[in-house]
Amino acid sequence: MKNALKTFALPAVFVAITALAQTLPAAAGTGSGPAPSTGASAGTRVGTINIEQAIINTNEGRRDFEALQKKLEPKQNELKSQNDELQSLQKQLQTQGDKLNDDARSALVQQIESKKKIFDRDVQDAQDDAGNQQNEIAQRILKKMAPLVVKYAQSNGFGLIMDTSKTWPQSPVLWYGPTIDITKDVVDAYNAQSGVAAPGPAAPKPSSTHPAARKPSSSSGTPK
Repeated sequence: MKNALKTFALPAVFVAITALAQTLPAAAGTGSGPAPSTGASAGTRVGTINIEQAIINTNEGRRDFEALQKKLEPKQNELKSQNDELQSLQKQLQTQGDKLNDDARSALVQQIESKKKIFDRDVQDAQDDAGNQQNEIAQRILKKMAPLVVKYAQSNGFGLIMDTSKTWPQSPVLWYGPTIDITKDVVDAYNAQSGVAAPGPAAPKPSSTHPAARKPSSSSGTPK
């Protein structure tokens, strides 16, 4: 029960991040994003971007995930109360079970099983709801970010951008150096375009289950 409760809390887990990231290569020539400008030659550089971290670390992402965390707090508190009640009943069964008569013990066991079923169902519903809302935020931001990635690649001589949100072997990227990572540059470009102010210093940052993107070198350039 403790583990079930813990998994409900943010940071965001992008269940569909792989599917979302598929809009990036599509944006280069299928109509879902800006097509390459006429006469633009394809670059030869290879770059990486951690799409998950890029979404989370935009000012808009930080703002919206922080707001979602606050929105979900009442449900988290409700689940914590259910969890505490279950633990109390289980402790009662462990410490007093051998002193109860058969009927009383059976009634306590049934009460625990019934409450646990309700708790497990409520946790699953809460996780599904939180995941849906997290992915809604991620999809909205990625839809606006994808064209920026394409523009950045075209303006800086990249012929290929690989997503490193997942680690190898879940990702085809076995290793990459920090100098080819464009995550921070894309986040900076997104923040400039969105006009959303950065959260205050005390604002919590949702983290990822995946390693943070490597910091790009200062020579990466900015989108043109």
